[in-house]
Amino acid sequence: MFDVNDILETINMISQENLDIRTITMGISLRDCASGSAKELCRKIYDKISFCAKDLVKTGEDIERDFGIPIINKRISVTPISIVAEGSDSENYAIFAKVLDDAARNVGVNFIGGFSALVHKGYTKGDKLLIKAIPEALSTTERVCSSVNVATTKSGINMDAVKEMGLIIKDCAERTKDQDAVACSKLVVFANVPEDNPFMAGAFHGVGEPECVINVGVSGPGVVVKALKHLNGADFGTVAETIKKTAFKITRMGQLVAQEASSRLKVPFGVVDLSLAPTPAVGDSVAHILEAMGLESCGAHGTTAALALLNDAVKKGGVMASSYVGGLSGAFIPVSEDSGMIDAAIRGSLSIEKLEAMTCVCSVGLDMIAIPGDTPASTISAIIADEAAIGVVNNKTTAVRIIPVPGKTVGDVAEYGGLFGKAPVMRVNPFSAEAFINRGGRIPAPLHSLRN
Repeated sequence: MFDVNDILETINMISQENLDIRTITMGISLRDCASGSAKELCRKIYDKISFCAKDLVKTGEDIERDFGIPIINKRISVTPISIVAEGSDSENYAIFAKVLDDAARNVGVNFIGGFSALVHKGYTKGDKLLIKAIPEALSTTERVCSSVNVATTKSGINMDAVKEMGLIIKDCAERTKDQDAVACSKLVVFANVPEDNPFMAGAFHGVGEPECVINVGVSGPGVVVKALKHLNGADFGTVAETIKKTAFKITRMGQLVAQEASSRLKVPFGVVDLSLAPTPAVGDSVAHILEAMGLESCGAHGTTAALALLNDAVKKGGVMASSYVGGLSGAFIPVSEDSGMIDAAIRGSLSIEKLEAMTCVCSVGLDMIAIPGDTPASTISAIIADEAAIGVVNNKTTAVRIIPVPGKTVGDVAEYGGLFGKAPVMRVNPFSAEAFINRGGRIPAPLHSLRN
């Protein structure tokens, strides 16, 4: 039986502290759509997504109404298109992005992820064609998201792919320069990518996943901030315990929604991703959690330690609440999507170098960061290489979603609206890494990858 106080507390979390289900994401396998004919493949992709996800949005809306829990996004992830399309006769994979976009629009979801390639140890023909098509795909579609995995702890870092992704990001930026390079906001470069992540832009349906699955992403930075405000002067053990208990409550709500959606859609429940994903809304900021621990501004010395405590406590609370916590699960630090991060960047307390240090202990990487439009592709590649190295050496997921904004420089602001918010253009180290990036090849896996 539910305790009345628990019910009232949850209602308050939703109404006053921005607690929400950030996304219900349906993963759909497209492996059985493979065809030698590109035209036939497009038809199969559209038909399967339309059939599997026909009730997804309505079910999400019904659960919102029945339980009073906000569900912000309904999304789809699919098998990496580089795999699905490899046997087709098409040389232009952008046509498959357009089909994904049409199918997403047909079923009414916000985003569809899976225009993806896994190239951490090398390329296949399909990988090459997909990566080549990313700029066109993301600049001509509305809802398609793309990801490329360039490194794993087991294989090392594919530096040829790292170099190419710097060029691809620059191309995406140029093609959408009249929209502050918005195409780049839909592209993530990963190391150690998870195959069950429900969050965009990095979601895809992994090859080890079921035919169809429901994954839920929960977010509640505002709830954690409120809990910490009652702990003035408390020691860090008490802070960690409070965050852990709060994360437990948030995850239980996510599991309730996931199981309900799974039951109503008659699709297996996959994971709850407990990620403190912020929004530009006031009171919904990971930066404010860190500041509630006693930092004057996010980015000050001590920020990395505070974030490490937060991430660990969130994971501990999550796994207490559900046996199926997955995806990324922890704290996100997307600059443009977090009002506290935006303020910290503007006031100068938060730099890319400090963000890179923070990524060593958080759940993702350098996320939604705007940089000057004239930043060389080789510098962007070097930033990706640094993040990949952090992921590979620490056996964790890291990622880069970076936006070189044409025509803008440090001090300017890129405006995106909605969940993407606004991004202050941040300073990039001006010294060149071109000769380093041009070496190519593969950085070998670290010794501790040999665990067999």
